[in-house]
Amino acid sequence: MVARGAANVWWVFDRKRQIVGRDNVIRSGIETDPKKARAIAKKAAHHMAIVVVESLRSTDFLSDEDTTDHLVLDIKPDVLAVMQDPEQSLIIASGHFGNWEVAGHWVSRFKPVAGITRAMNNPLIESMVKKRKSRFQFRPIPKHDSNMGRFLEVLDNKEFLALLFDQHAGDYGMMIDFFGHPASTFKTPAMLHLVTRTPLCFASCRRIGPMKFEISTSNLIHQPRSGNKNEDLKGILDSLNRDLEAAIRKDPTQYLWGHRRWRD
Repeated sequence: MVARGAANVWWVFDRKRQIVGRDNVIRSGIETDPKKARAIAKKAAHHMAIVVVESLRSTDFLSDEDTTDHLVLDIKPDVLAVMQDPEQSLIIASGHFGNWEVAGHWVSRFKPVAGITRAMNNPLIESMVKKRKSRFQFRPIPKHDSNMGRFLEVLDNKEFLALLFDQHAGDYGMMIDFFGHPASTFKTPAMLHLVTRTPLCFASCRRIGPMKFEISTSNLIHQPRSGNKNEDLKGILDSLNRDLEAAIRKDPTQYLWGHRRWRD
């Protein structure tokens, strides 16, 4: 497969990412043996290359009315009720696990979805991805133009807002344990939920076979208001991180271990 070959070339030459990926796997506790941790990180690099190919090819089945040959759905009833309600918006929080592109476009079958996207490094691939997204009700929000006002507009329009919260948030984030180690975590999904009272859930899309995926959600997250904003934010982000950890444990090779999630 071309994607796997490209990933192998990238893996050989990007020594820094090899080390980061291996060390992150070890730090998570999923695998403590360096050789086995490196093998997981390498498979994860292959996975990310395959994600691009899957995302481009998935148009073939996402356009069909019947997707049962390609999708297994585990959508919690309270989440499905919100998705089907024309008067409700929804915040969908996820991480760089599985194929989040497939999940986002399946969700857009219900109503328009907006999500933060980063341009691909390869201009040809970026052009193909943009063309594909235009066939669905998916509206990209550029990563460096993701002001809160645009998010509020999405929710006011009763649309879905899809956010990936698991990259290093720097000074903008809140320190939340991820696999037992503090990591700066983006507050945006939790903040929007608390401010707007918009329903919030975690979602993941795990590959379970060639061009076959399991899309699952948590129940709607209900965080009791304590009167302490930071405590409430922490409670929500803790819940989201636990859900992401559980998804990753199902198949660690489908997570983006190569980014610096922890920065001491």
